[in-house]
Amino acid sequence: MKLIVFDIDDTLTKSEYQHQLAYVNTMREFGITEINQNWKTYEHHTDSYILKENYENNFSKKFNFSFIEGFENRMTELILSLKKVSEIKGAKNNIDYFMDRPDYVISFATGSLLKPAFIKLHQSGIKHSKELVVGSNEIYEREGIVAKAIERAKDFYNIKSFDQIISVGDGIWDLRTAQNLGLHFIGIGMKNYSDFEKEKIKYHIKDWSQFDLVQAELKLGIN
Repeated sequence: MKLIVFDIDDTLTKSEYQHQLAYVNTMREFGITEINQNWKTYEHHTDSYILKENYENNFSKKFNFSFIEGFENRMTELILSLKKVSEIKGAKNNIDYFMDRPDYVISFATGSLLKPAFIKLHQSGIKHSKELVVGSNEIYEREGIVAKAIERAKDFYNIKSFDQIISVGDGIWDLRTAQNLGLHFIGIGMKNYSDFEKEKIKYHIKDWSQFDLVQAELKLGIN
């Protein structure tokens, strides 16, 4: 049995605009007005870690995860007030495809907070089980989020271990996470394509309409 772990924002859903606007505006509403929006400069590319860093820089006191609940609720409200999120071309069909295969199972690992992530998946029509979606509510590092998504999949599908694990993402941070965890990686989207090229990743697609599992397994060296 093989597992494929999906990132969500700009991997399955066209949601970067809605996510960032709601995220930054929520920070401002909570009094975090000095915000470093150069996201690539952060050690961990997750909502909770970026929130922590900006919270501590603005208030000069230690961040606590208990802050997230109210923040997450307001961020979700703002996302719901914006244009509806849609799928990355072909994403829904490919999720359905993997759900129907006897040799693959799936889970979701996102740097987003959970409630906004569920809204994005719902609005874009992407099937999912909530038990298989792991966000950054209690974890700062993407490695921890992906590792938890793998463990959730083991429990959900009652599988002790996977023969192969593939991680899919749109950012260089997703690639680094896969490398750190020793996972196969598929890159998607053109925004960070130059970063992917520099790393000589084995398989990249513009969107899900280009995806070919046979080619992916061949290039990744999966039997």
